[in-house]
Amino acid sequence: MALRFLVLVICVSFFSCKKEKPIVPTSIENLVLIPIPDQVVAANYGFLFDQETVVTSDTLPEIKAIASQFKKILKNTAFPLALDKEVDENVVSFNIVSSDSISSPEGYVLEIDNNRLSLAGSTPIGVFRGMQTLLQVLPDALIAGKQIDSLVIPGVKIVDAPQYEYRGMMLDVARHFFTVNEVKRLIDQMAFYKLNKLHLHLTDDQGWRIEIKSWPKLTEIGGSSSVRNERPGFYTQEDYKSIVAYAQSKFITVIPEIDMPGHTNAALASYPELNCNGKATKLYKGMRVGFSTLCVDKDITYTFVEDVIKEIAAMTPGPYIHLGGDESHVTSKKDYNIFLNKVFSIVKKYNKHVIGWEEIESAGVDSTYVVQHWQRTTTASRGLAQGAKVILSPAKRMYLDMKYTKKSPIGLTWAGTVEVDSAYIWKPSQIFEDVPPSQVLGIESPLWSETIKSTGDIEYLSFPRLIGHAELGWSKPSNYNWDSYKERLIKHYKRMDILEINYYKSPILKTKIKL
Repeated sequence: MALRFLVLVICVSFFSCKKEKPIVPTSIENLVLIPIPDQVVAANYGFLFDQETVVTSDTLPEIKAIASQFKKILKNTAFPLALDKEVDENVVSFNIVSSDSISSPEGYVLEIDNNRLSLAGSTPIGVFRGMQTLLQVLPDALIAGKQIDSLVIPGVKIVDAPQYEYRGMMLDVARHFFTVNEVKRLIDQMAFYKLNKLHLHLTDDQGWRIEIKSWPKLTEIGGSSSVRNERPGFYTQEDYKSIVAYAQSKFITVIPEIDMPGHTNAALASYPELNCNGKATKLYKGMRVGFSTLCVDKDITYTFVEDVIKEIAAMTPGPYIHLGGDESHVTSKKDYNIFLNKVFSIVKKYNKHVIGWEEIESAGVDSTYVVQHWQRTTTASRGLAQGAKVILSPAKRMYLDMKYTKKSPIGLTWAGTVEVDSAYIWKPSQIFEDVPPSQVLGIESPLWSETIKSTGDIEYLSFPRLIGHAELGWSKPSNYNWDSYKERLIKHYKRMDILEINYYKSPILKTKIKL
């Protein structure tokens, strides 16, 4: 009797007489991580979830939101996952640490062993980026929302940070319009692959897609057309703010592009006073480029530009406004440079930095400007020589609107065809080898929309090429490896199926691996 009493006392003093948590050996051989992290080291044992597993997080709202997201993912499991208990073992933790521990704002450390699943960053952005890796570590069944009664996460330590600070995608909503929800779906997909910039091409010859309250005909008239009149439309200012806020929640910066002085027919059709002859042009539904220009000699042109920039800047918390500036074939070089210099001053007046396609270098740029390389390295190099930074979007590697092969059902071929391997097998650092790395902001994948008119079309042309670009932007060059990437991508097909992404299944990828 005394012995039984002693055992009871010992049990009560430790709150329970439960068995020790089993130690489960695991392997990371089948982990599919894209972009590939900087360091991946296997641990001997995995993390086993049970009824006593708890979730803890830093008190910052952004970190609490990540912890809540994790709990939501595990809602169809047998584990209650109490939140905010302060424990040291059998815990999933999301924490902020000092920048001395993790220097990169987007860097993170993910550690999984038999006692703890720990995700840490020195900023909420870093923890969020790490969460995307954790989502890839989690089993497919969990992401698919299936009922799970037992769960072990492979033991691993991942130390990771991005190669480039700018990792983006451009969506052209001017040739064909895409709704707020369609753009938000794309934002979700971008975030999953650690992209952090969404460049929206909002205006062009075929359509004006953003409400400007001081110039309402821009959308009343200019928003009513599109290529072949297939998808006209526009964003109200509240729509645009909704997109910006949603992107911010995924730590993605929206960069609005108002293309000028060319690519402006939708504006010229809306307001005849912007034309040198004072007559409105006809709405344009074709695919030609280079035939339009604002009248650079009129004062009203700069009143118009300032009103647009002022309203766009007020709705855009990010630091950049993109001015386009490409293919202004009917604007003389002299007029082009005069116009851009006046517009540069307007953008600075509203505390934004200018991005433009590489042609803007002819107007004079400095270290506060960003030129976007897309076609001619000699043109972009002149901007770099003036001190400007550069975003890399070489059309022959990164233009998502190029066909995969000549048989692709949609897309263009003016820059050639871009198969999945061509999109991946190149090094961004080798385009401008003599330029200091500090001048190369990063890379961006443009998707022009002349031939696309649905979410399925966006996804077909973007995936999987965008995934390869994401790896080139995030991962260290020493980790670029086509054979490794190819095998990971084939295995990743299953995850894209679960996410219901309409991706291109390239015949150059051998699909003999068991999924």
